[in-house]
Amino acid sequence: MKSHDLRRRILVKTATCSQAQLPTDYLTMAAAATSGQLLKKYYEVTSHLEPIFTGGTLKFSSSAKHIFCTYGTKVQVVDVNTGTVTASFDEDEDIVTCLAISPDDKWLLTCSQNLLLRQWDWQEKLCSRAWKSAHVGPVIAMTFDATSTLLATGSSDSTIKIWDISANYYTHNLKGSQGVVNTINFHPDPAILHLFSAADDYKIRQWDLKSSKCIAIFEGHYSSISSLAFSLDGKTLISGGRDNVINLWKIASKNLVKTIPTFEIIESVVVIPSNVSFPGKEQTDSLHIVTVGNKGVIRIWRVDNGRCVHQLSPSNSSNSDLTPFSQLFYLNATNSMALVTYDHNLMMYDMETLKLKKLLIGHNDEIVDAGFICKNDTHVAVATNSPDLRIFQCTTMSCQLLFGHTDTILSLDVSYDKQLIATSSKDHTVRIWKTLGDSFQCVASASGHTAAVPAVAFSRRSNAFIASGGTDSTMKVWALPASFDEDNVKSLTATITEISHKKDINSIDVSPNDKLVATASQDKTAKVWLVSDGSLLGSCIGHKRGLWCVQFSPVDQCIATCSSDSNIKIWSVVDFTCVKTFEGHSNSVLKVTFVTRGMQLLSSDSDGLIKLWTIKSNECENTFDHHTEKVWALKANATEEYFVSGGADSNLVIWKDTTAIEKEKKIAEEEELIEKEQELSNLLLAKKFTEALDMAISLEKPFLALNVIKSILDQLDGVENVNKVIQALNDDQVNMMLQYISTWNTNAKHARAAQVVLSVILKNKMPDDLVKMSSMQTSLEALIPYTERHYQRIERLLEQSYFIEYTLQCMNSATFSLNNSDGNRSKEYITGTIGNISENKRLENGSNDLSEPNGVALDVTEGNDIDQAATKEKAEAPVNGNNDKSDDTIVKQKRKSQSSMKTRSKKKIKATDSNS
Repeated sequence: MKSHDLRRRILVKTATCSQAQLPTDYLTMAAAATSGQLLKKYYEVTSHLEPIFTGGTLKFSSSAKHIFCTYGTKVQVVDVNTGTVTASFDEDEDIVTCLAISPDDKWLLTCSQNLLLRQWDWQEKLCSRAWKSAHVGPVIAMTFDATSTLLATGSSDSTIKIWDISANYYTHNLKGSQGVVNTINFHPDPAILHLFSAADDYKIRQWDLKSSKCIAIFEGHYSSISSLAFSLDGKTLISGGRDNVINLWKIASKNLVKTIPTFEIIESVVVIPSNVSFPGKEQTDSLHIVTVGNKGVIRIWRVDNGRCVHQLSPSNSSNSDLTPFSQLFYLNATNSMALVTYDHNLMMYDMETLKLKKLLIGHNDEIVDAGFICKNDTHVAVATNSPDLRIFQCTTMSCQLLFGHTDTILSLDVSYDKQLIATSSKDHTVRIWKTLGDSFQCVASASGHTAAVPAVAFSRRSNAFIASGGTDSTMKVWALPASFDEDNVKSLTATITEISHKKDINSIDVSPNDKLVATASQDKTAKVWLVSDGSLLGSCIGHKRGLWCVQFSPVDQCIATCSSDSNIKIWSVVDFTCVKTFEGHSNSVLKVTFVTRGMQLLSSDSDGLIKLWTIKSNECENTFDHHTEKVWALKANATEEYFVSGGADSNLVIWKDTTAIEKEKKIAEEEELIEKEQELSNLLLAKKFTEALDMAISLEKPFLALNVIKSILDQLDGVENVNKVIQALNDDQVNMMLQYISTWNTNAKHARAAQVVLSVILKNKMPDDLVKMSSMQTSLEALIPYTERHYQRIERLLEQSYFIEYTLQCMNSATFSLNNSDGNRSKEYITGTIGNISENKRLENGSNDLSEPNGVALDVTEGNDIDQAATKEKAEAPVNGNNDKSDDTIVKQKRKSQSSMKTRSKKKIKATDSNS
């Protein structure tokens, strides 16, 4: 007990940070939090990095400004400079097997698994033609000739077909290959109508298109042939295959000239133009080629002696052999070389220096963490389902890959000065990376965990230490040196090691004063520890499932946790009680972070939703649904104006706070609306009804237009004015009015105005014109049920009015024992009373002008004349209280009158229904 009280006093002493202990920026944040900080409500997407390439065929335009690549059932057109998707062509939910771009950059040809060829004018984003490929198996290879006229398609059915794109028919059907035809190339000289193909039989065939025959077979490979290329003069054929060799063939003599062993599987071969200089080039006219393969190394070969004159590995670590290349292109327009890796990255190198110019990420796979780095938050560090750390430039989304980890990176954190990055990985290690201008270098490594490390956090006031948590249930604190040697990777030493939980630690965070460390685990608890000696201060117990994230408040003595139980909780670090619970997510909450100087929370869940909460009111201010799958990464920048999110859908999104902008916009809209309403009132006072209704329709305000119609109907000649105003509208305005009246008609208070306008429209517009209006069908579907309901309501009111009149007449018959003079006054009184009842009944039903859709007005005072006649007759008859016969006569006359009125009403209702 004494030990517990001692720790409680230590906690209060350390958690209650005095102003002398707090840094200047922390005091500034605390002051801002208490001085009417504008609460956030709106965010909009400013940058969006979406997946562009998921494997398969990739092609460049001849200008090297656009990339054409496959993404599932879509073909994406990507701008090389910005890395953004400029166009997307969907193949009707069928996977694209291959594509080709014409040399003149006019046509894009695609083929999907349904064997349908499509010809796209990709600049106009139109499909100009689609036809069956005539193959019986999937099309695997596709290429154009130099004139952009002929298209060759190779299929798994062992055939090759040649299509004349300009004439829209296929000209050749080449048979003879064995197995899948996976590589086809036209001869570079358009005057030589020859086609070269390779299939699964390890042979290269030369086809003469004039005779449609195979004129030569080149045999020399012992495995699949993956690439074909031609020398600059077109006399030599170069082939590379998965048998680890490059073969050179003389086309004229059909002979194998040379075999160059490469000691790796060759995926692609390109020829370097003779006028291009590159590292290692010798002063000779010998032909040079570039090869890439499964070892992830770029090699330049001198063909005449078979010697490798230069080689380059894109990565500087031992795991470079894990990222083999799949395709290689030489881009003549930019004198650069483009390589496609098996993990869907596109690297572009300057040919003269062989330095990386640009790196585009085709697919990030699952983004597990992200954070802003560098001064002014110009870059974003991203951890994906990969051992490589990815650094994206926020404006251009160009990327750098940092190699060092040997297994998937699970978490990252950024130092307070944005100069250091800490990453933790499945390889049981933690690495520290330092920014060096536009580059980054690994400067330290920490080894000590016995399992994967899914959580890491920097100290907040200085770069004094980092804390890490692993699936081995241990929490470690690592001391950082005062400075780092950029040339050597320093090994860090753990100063504190604690077995802190019973299950995996999923998240860790450090308090703003660097005194406390909080851990969240799969064992449903969060714990707070002293950094000085690693002692446990308290546990937060209350979640029903495992915790995914824990965060310290930047200004208050509390922490926020989120869990798989769909709840977010805020805990006091003084007594470790739950002070707030936020419910609103329908699935596991994966990430939570404080914004608005600790007054609000951002949270993300496994449904792809991001929610913004206000802590004081416990209310969700807004929900953002840009993601489609789990959102693992959620981090705000230093100014909290932006935050970045990433998830399992491979989307990296940067959001900007637009609350102030939206507030100003809303104020401006309200001011404009007030001005318009004032102008509208002026028009109504001036009885310029047509202009008033035009303005209401132009503002797209249905109930503002309703007020105009009601104002017109309040005039003495209201219906006539409505008729004139509606007739002055054009067809588009009438179409809008049909939408409006279907809304008005849902309320009984507005039904009269809706029915009057509908009656005018139906009377003045031809049926053919009404049918052409886009909203006519939907408006009628909405009008009919409510109109029937209004009709039934009025009918019930009419029937109830008979009972009221009957009651009044019974009451009046008992008062006729007065004198003749008194009887005259009673007659006048009764007549006035019945008139008032009729008038009240008319006002309650909305006037006699209320019309049905067929234009027939409902008359609610039809029986009044008969009732008044009966009343007059009774009033003039001799009154004698003792005369039973006279009373019987009056009752009989009354019943006869009521029966007559009901019969007439039923006949009129029946006639109205037949007319409808």
